[in-house]
Amino acid sequence: MSARTVLSSDDIDRAVTRIAHEILEANTALQKSGTSNLVILGIPTRGVLLAERIAKVIARNEPGTDLSALLGRLDITMYRDDLATNPTRAVTETLIPNQGIDDKVVVLVDDVLFSGRTIRAALDALNDFGRPRAVKLAVLVDRGHRELPIRADFVGKNLPTAREERINVHLAESDAENSVVIES
Repeated sequence: MSARTVLSSDDIDRAVTRIAHEILEANTALQKSGTSNLVILGIPTRGVLLAERIAKVIARNEPGTDLSALLGRLDITMYRDDLATNPTRAVTETLIPNQGIDDKVVVLVDDVLFSGRTIRAALDALNDFGRPRAVKLAVLVDRGHRELPIRADFVGKNLPTAREERINVHLAESDAENSVVIES
């Protein structure tokens, strides 16, 4: 099996910073305020870590931002359509900010966008928590091969891949290093 690094730690940092600025710009255009009515929800596991990084960049650029009102996590385990074939997934805690998601702009954050099935599950899960004004998607890597009509609004890197290749995202908080590696 061969592996090649396609994003270094610095590349990931630049992508996260760019995504955060794009989210702020898009929300400012929509809401007339950088973080007004904005909620960022990470999808476990690495989507949560990326959402935290994005929220921290936003908070640095928008003084007075309350991270607890901005940031949450959305567990989608019970909404997945592959539970019959992969039943060993652990359920984690969903944390929605206290003000909820009704009439908010919700940005879902995940590490890799592939078939779109994880995001479909996330959209289903959101229905249990309220009715957002809009739902946006931020991903570190879009590798193509969509099975559902889902497209990311904010993308760190488009990496066209072969279907049999695997993308591994390593983040220092969970993997002791920052990198994105393609294995074939």
